[in-house]
Amino acid sequence: MIFRLKKILKVIIKLILAPFIVKGYYDFRKNGNSDSKRFQVKIGDFNPQIFDKTIRTGFERHYVYHTAWASRKLAETKPAKHIDISSSLYFVGNASAFVPIEFYDYRPADLILSNLRMGSEDLTKLSFADNSIASLSCMHTVEHIGLGRYGDPFDQEGDLKAMRELERILMRGGNLFFVVPVGKPRIEFNAHRIYSLEMIMDYFKNLELREFMLVPERGGAPIYGATAERVSEEDYGCGCFWFKKN
Repeated sequence: MIFRLKKILKVIIKLILAPFIVKGYYDFRKNGNSDSKRFQVKIGDFNPQIFDKTIRTGFERHYVYHTAWASRKLAETKPAKHIDISSSLYFVGNASAFVPIEFYDYRPADLILSNLRMGSEDLTKLSFADNSIASLSCMHTVEHIGLGRYGDPFDQEGDLKAMRELERILMRGGNLFFVVPVGKPRIEFNAHRIYSLEMIMDYFKNLELREFMLVPERGGAPIYGATAERVSEEDYGCGCFWFKKN
C-alpha cells in the first residue's frame, strides 16, 4: 500500500511539472477503437517521460565512443583471450561475444554470460605475474582510484600505483587499451581526476603509443592523433590510448 502511494505521489509531481502529459493521455485514449484497447491505461500507472522529445537521440559520448573504439581494437588485434580491469560491463558483455574475456573489479559484478569470467582484483596490487597478460584493458577506471568513491581506501597516488601495475603485468609485445578523462588537469573530488595528454604520456613513458583518440566533449567525431594543445582545450574530454610494450 505504501509503495503504491509513493508511486502515485511521484506521478502527481511529474504531472504538476508536465501538464501536457494529461492532454496526451486523453488523446491516446481517444486514438483507436474498442478492438485496439488491449491494455488498461490508468492514471495510477502513469510514468511520464518529459525529456525525450528531442530532434536527435542523445547519448553519453564518453561511454559510447570509448567502448566502440575498444571493441574495434579487439576485433583488429584478435587476441586469444582478453583481460579487462574494471571497465564498462557493456564493453565486456558485448565484446565477449567474439573473444573470451576475464573481467576483474574491486566490486565483483554478478554478470553471467558465456565466454565471460568475472573475478575480484585490487588495481593497486594485482595478483597477476609480471609480463603475463598479452591483451589488457582498463578504461575510465584509473581516474577514480584512491578517491573513495567506490569504497576503496583514500590514496592520493592510487592512480599512479594502478598505472604501474598495468604496465607491470602487460606482456612484452602485449597491448594495453587505456581510457581516462582528459583536458585541464584537476581532481573533481570525489568523482574523478582529469589528466593532460602530457601526464599520461609521461606515466607510460616506457610503453609505445600506437594510437591516441580524443572524444571531444562538445560534439563532433572522435579525433585521431589529437595534439596536446588540442586536448588542453577540453574541459572533460575522453582520451583513448593504445599502448604496446616492446
